[in-house]
Amino acid sequence: MIWRPLLWPTQVALIALAICGFLLAGQFAPAQAQQPVCAVDLDGNGDAGDPGEVVSCSAMADDAWLCPVQQVMCVADAQGEYSCPLGSQHQCLTPAGGGTPMCSPHACTGSDGAGIEDDPVIDDPGAPADGVVDAEGHCLGNIEIFAGRAVRCRPAGLRTTFQNCCKDKGKIVKDGMGSSISSIQTKIAVAKGVYTGMSAAYTAFRAGATAGQAATSGANAIIAGIDPTSIAISLAINFMMDFLLSGCDQQDMEVGMLRGSGMCHEVGRYCSSRILGVCVQRSRGHCCFNTKLGRIIQEQGRPQLKSFNSVGWGTPKNPYCRGFTPEEFQALDFSKMDLSEYYSEIEARAQADIQIDMKDKIDAHMQAIGQ
Repeated sequence: MIWRPLLWPTQVALIALAICGFLLAGQFAPAQAQQPVCAVDLDGNGDAGDPGEVVSCSAMADDAWLCPVQQVMCVADAQGEYSCPLGSQHQCLTPAGGGTPMCSPHACTGSDGAGIEDDPVIDDPGAPADGVVDAEGHCLGNIEIFAGRAVRCRPAGLRTTFQNCCKDKGKIVKDGMGSSISSIQTKIAVAKGVYTGMSAAYTAFRAGATAGQAATSGANAIIAGIDPTSIAISLAINFMMDFLLSGCDQQDMEVGMLRGSGMCHEVGRYCSSRILGVCVQRSRGHCCFNTKLGRIIQEQGRPQLKSFNSVGWGTPKNPYCRGFTPEEFQALDFSKMDLSEYYSEIEARAQADIQIDMKDKIDAHMQAIGQ
């Protein structure tokens, strides 16, 4: 890993300034107590993940709760007994303040959260570098080339406080970082570093630190353990600010950063959270790779191989992200691949590198002559 200590003060100052300003805005809010809710697919699109489709239930007498969506008044018979016009399966409940009993066709969750079901987050560490090696460092076990990692991000929905946690924010992680073609761990470390910075700033602020102290904690946490040349700092700051108060978690951030950097293949969408069987949050499953080139070769190489015909990319909930075996990689016909997306990036980066190199040499010359 290449370290550039001379760059740290400027980068720390930029990150600290951004965090400080955000903290001073006073936008940190305490967590709200849970209240029974109900979910209804009002627009008929297959889930209740849109604003207004998940609502708080109304408190009724005898510690009961009623879903206010499509509620109606109950009807009394000659003996004064109330029944729900929507069907006998729906219970009539009296408002806490008294009045005509009401009923609703929709159920509420329990006050303890019963009825809310969340799928576990995809937990794929990727291909581990744990094989046996010989005296020269050559791997003697299974080798995976351009291996990926199964991950997910969540579009706007209940669990993300209706924030889009899959949005791309530009090329944050640089493609040239890291030399291993079989591991994504270095890139994930960068994404985790930004998330760690956010968490450190938030924790310090809630513990009583001033905005400036919290900002410094966040900035130092971002820089620690990360090569500053491996990440677009200004974009990372904007990205961090967008995510800071959303319902996005660490894996959402990892995928968002890698997606924007062109390193992920989206497999599809699936329901990841439900309220009493009604979907309230969808997720998008991905295979994310160490480089953009790895993603391109995986996308265009898999259709050439029979070993992937039956499984493809797996399912959105369980993406199949393994790398190529050496035999599979040797069987690929690169003449049938369109690598123009990667070539154009190399050309653009080469021009930028030339300009930076020229500027560095001019600056060095000016310093040498005392200007």
